[in-house]
Amino acid sequence: MRILMISPQPFFEPRGAPFCVYQHIKALITLGYEVDLVTYHVGKDIDLPGLRIFRAPKLPFIQTVKAGPSREKVILDGFLFLTAFGRLLFKKYRYLHTHEEAAMMGIALSKIFRCKHLYYMHCDLPELIAGSGFVKNKLALRGADFAQKLMLRRSDSVVTFYPGLEETAKQIAPEQKVYMILPPPLDEGLPAGTEADAVRLRHQLQLGSGPVLLYTGTLENYQGLDILLQSVGPVTAEFPDARYVIVGGKPEQVEDLKQQAQKLGIMDRVRIVGQRPLEEMPHFQAMATILLSPRNKGTHTPLKLYTYLRSGVPILATSILSNTQILTPDVALLVQPTAEGLTEGALTLLRNPTLMKKLGSRARQVAEEQYSWPAFLEKNRKAYSEFQPLTK
Repeated sequence: MRILMISPQPFFEPRGAPFCVYQHIKALITLGYEVDLVTYHVGKDIDLPGLRIFRAPKLPFIQTVKAGPSREKVILDGFLFLTAFGRLLFKKYRYLHTHEEAAMMGIALSKIFRCKHLYYMHCDLPELIAGSGFVKNKLALRGADFAQKLMLRRSDSVVTFYPGLEETAKQIAPEQKVYMILPPPLDEGLPAGTEADAVRLRHQLQLGSGPVLLYTGTLENYQGLDILLQSVGPVTAEFPDARYVIVGGKPEQVEDLKQQAQKLGIMDRVRIVGQRPLEEMPHFQAMATILLSPRNKGTHTPLKLYTYLRSGVPILATSILSNTQILTPDVALLVQPTAEGLTEGALTLLRNPTLMKKLGSRARQVAEEQYSWPAFLEKNRKAYSEFQPLTK
């Protein structure tokens, strides 16, 4: 059985939402479905048996799409809708799956073409728009709130990606079928990093033999990289051989972060390496002493946390909802989202190897029990088996 999926993201790019789309496509295929994906013209093709990608028309003046709302996405979404409409004219689909704001398209298309509609809710839309600063007009924000209520109440089923989002969905649409499906680690199935990988990377990045504090992910403002950089000086004053490694980000973001590090006078203690292939993440984690999640705002749980937990490396994270929905004091050291908090947290861990070992061991155990690929697949199987039967 073939499903039509609409994804308003650059697919594929190594960041949160496209990773979620990829994982759910892979789960569907494993469960015996086939997927026709309608997505932006931006992104790298992925070769999965059972997946066909249909891209919206190429717009030469749009070559990248940043995370979060933007004018570019508004334009691209119009062409995305037309592409999906064309697919439904060409082929009959019984099931339509949409991600993020494409649920608005799904509401209309499912009625026109009489197919069932499952909505993947990645985030709280009004909160995301307000936090991004994309629009500040109160009327526009009320419009986003209305759209989210419509998407939740008019879909046939909803999948949410973290606990806070599930609660929001159930409050807005108490009669709706809402499933929370927490993702598996992004590096699930990849070989674990080895000591040789760690030695090679240390040599390549000129890190020496001291502690390595590693951050992986995007370099958006909400990730808290500014306060992380401010914590580097005080930490390395006590542990002068410690080095911070930051992996991820677009070239212009990398340059901006390097300028911030230069102004703070810490360039010799920080390595900002930009994006790396997913296949290399186990290598970086193999050399890490501490893994970092310094987010300073937001409620959306970063996907890297599932990978962090699985690694068994101790985690230092800010005590905000985006982290604490998954991380507890049993599996991570949680601190205030300030430079001082990150400083004290890093020093606490570096001074206490026993605590680091305890946190890392418990984190790995929780990952194996709750966030494995088999657990993810079983939750998907249940959601799809209840969604699949036609209502009439």
